[in-house]
This record gives sequence, C-alpha cells and structure tokens, in this order.
Amino acid sequence: MTAHQPPVTPPSAPSRASFPAQPDQDVVLAAGGDRRAFERLYRAHVSRVYTLCARMVGDAATAEELTQDVFVRAWEKVALYRGESAFSTWLHRLAVNVVLNHRKSEGRRRGRLEEDPEVLDTRPGHQAPAGIRMDLEQAIAGLPPGARRVFLLHDVEGFKHEEIAGMLGVTAGGSKAQLHRARMLLREALDR
Repeated sequence: MTAHQPPVTPPSAPSRASFPAQPDQDVVLAAGGDRRAFERLYRAHVSRVYTLCARMVGDAATAEELTQDVFVRAWEKVALYRGESAFSTWLHRLAVNVVLNHRKSEGRRRGRLEEDPEVLDTRPGHQAPAGIRMDLEQAIAGLPPGARRVFLLHDVEGFKHEEIAGMLGVTAGGSKAQLHRARMLLREALDR
C-alpha cells in the first residue's frame, strides 16, 4: 500500500446506526450506483410501498411481486429523480404507476382468457358464501378497480382529486364520481 491510499476496510452489513440522518444523501448515493444506499432506501420505504400495493390489488402474493417490481424500477430510475418532491412521494407515484400498469396488463390477459370458453368452465366461482359478514378490508377488495384505486388514493393516502386525476389519467370530476361510487358500495357491503 502506498502512502496516498486509504486503508481498505472489509465491507460490513449496514446497521441502523450507519443510516445517515439525511435520507436525501442516500438518494444521491443510490443515483450514483451505491447499492448500500439503495438498500437503506428500500428498508425505509418497503412497508409503505407493500401496504399501498396490497390495498390497490387486494392480494398479498400479487402485492409482494408488485413491491419487488416497484423497487426494481426505482433502482433503474433513481438517477432520474430530480428532487422536485420528497423521495417518498416520487416512490409512491412510481408504485401507483406499477400497480396501474399491472392492472391494465392483467385486464388484457383476463380479456383473452374470457374469450376462451374452456378457460371459463374451469375457473372457480368468485361468490362468497352467504351469511359471511365482510370486514372493511374485504369490502375494499370487492370494489371495482377504478373505484378502489380512487378510494385508496383519496381516503387512505390523502391525495387530492386533481392529483389523482393526473395519476390515473381521468378528470377531477371522474375521480370524485369514482370516490362517491366507492363509498356507496362500501356502505352497502358493510350493511349486509
């Protein structure tokens, strides 16, 4: 080792104590390719992203897959993050877009399956047994996709109708109508 080289220390697993006080520092480091910084970002945000995905799709296994997709895309795109909003907001919007893209492709796939009569005959029924009272999570999962997305974005995540309109490619009035529909359907489901 020459006099101008710093000593080499073996890598160690990140600990809570090694997390920087400023999360923006990890974003900058991750944008530069620092995997450990990205891992810290992942740990800081994974539960919130998973919760959002689970609420939007209503299925734990799919939510886990989508959460992983969100972070794969975040790793690919973190260098594009411009800092115009909080990193958590940027990541949240990325997660919503991943879920919406999944829903679109799932809808196309389902449409192809429904055209095949043999597939229709082998699919299990989707009706819940009579007499089972739904709880709120089941009622939300039972909402039509558009109404569920708007309900979750507005009432759970706190976005305004104008923001939701931009995310979903609808009008603010359409967002308000879907929210009203979701609330009415939830009332009906919970009154059973």
